[in-house]
Amino acid sequence: MKTGTAPLAAQWTTWVPVIAVVALVLAWGRELPGFVVALVGLCLVGAVLAAVHHAEVVAHRVGEPFGSLVLAVAVTVIEVGLIVTLMAGGGDKASTYARDTVFAAVMITCNGIVGLCVLVGALRNRVVVFNAEGSGGALATVCTLATMTLVLPTFTTSQPGPEFTGAQLTFAAVASICLYGIFVAVQTVRHRDYFLPVERDGQEPAADEHAPLPTDRETTASLGLLVVALVAVVGNAKLVSPTIEGAVESAGLPTAVVGVVIALMVLAPETLAAVRAARRNRLQTSLNLAYGSAIASIGLTIPAIALASIWLSGPLVLGEDATHMVLLVLTAVVSALTVVPGRATLLQGGVHLALFAAFVFLSFSP
Repeated sequence: MKTGTAPLAAQWTTWVPVIAVVALVLAWGRELPGFVVALVGLCLVGAVLAAVHHAEVVAHRVGEPFGSLVLAVAVTVIEVGLIVTLMAGGGDKASTYARDTVFAAVMITCNGIVGLCVLVGALRNRVVVFNAEGSGGALATVCTLATMTLVLPTFTTSQPGPEFTGAQLTFAAVASICLYGIFVAVQTVRHRDYFLPVERDGQEPAADEHAPLPTDRETTASLGLLVVALVAVVGNAKLVSPTIEGAVESAGLPTAVVGVVIALMVLAPETLAAVRAARRNRLQTSLNLAYGSAIASIGLTIPAIALASIWLSGPLVLGEDATHMVLLVLTAVVSALTVVPGRATLLQGGVHLALFAAFVFLSFSP
């Protein structure tokens, strides 16, 4: 990673987020013609790329695993705002948006990001290595949170349908935030070494291993611009979401597709950052981003949605159907088999990507 090689004001990553936010302000609350939607889409892509750059600057300055945590939490906090906004204006059809978006985030991170990063790393090094203790603990947390919030509501009997009662939702929210807090404490303090990149003998050093650290000024500026870029990502995604919803409805596709598309856009910065880390032989950083994002997506989103449900009208459907539960169980089993050895090859990457492709296909054709 190159830092300090050019004045910050002269870098495109400085002014693209600002332009994207200006476009967001000008277009907010207006009927947008097709060419304006296309321009907003371009701003969205630019903001995603800028977010990746600034996240890497901050990550390089604070080191692992704090750097991965910065991007995971920032994206998830804004993801919550996007879900609440969609649910507030979506009527009864929006009752499953929280479930669909969170489940999509789990599938994208645990299969899409992990599979792609293992594939990229294995193509370069044949075998990729990582810390099984840290990644295994993170995976266990993901599986527990996903089962408790997305599977149990289907089987509880106190409330008709795949919904929690108020007391059950409160318990799930408190348990989720507590598990997230424990994970952060373990990752950043108590067992920080479990989440640091591991290098195999003979493996090339990471490309940015000896790069100069960003200055305090550069880090502070990048942190601020990261927030601006993420606001632009989610805000512009909200602007293009009516077009997406209209296209989904006119094509006769399930409403779950909206959650998949939104989750793909919101998680794009983390995906690019994780792939770039894998290319630098730092798969542990990629796994930190993937599993950390999944944990944050559930551990922060469910409590926030539970709180927002006090003011939101309509039901809050969290329980998944049988098809998605099968995908979740298969993901948990395959992920465990990938993580436990602490090393992976092309085969593991291909299996995860096949699961991700199955999820996307079944979302469009349930």
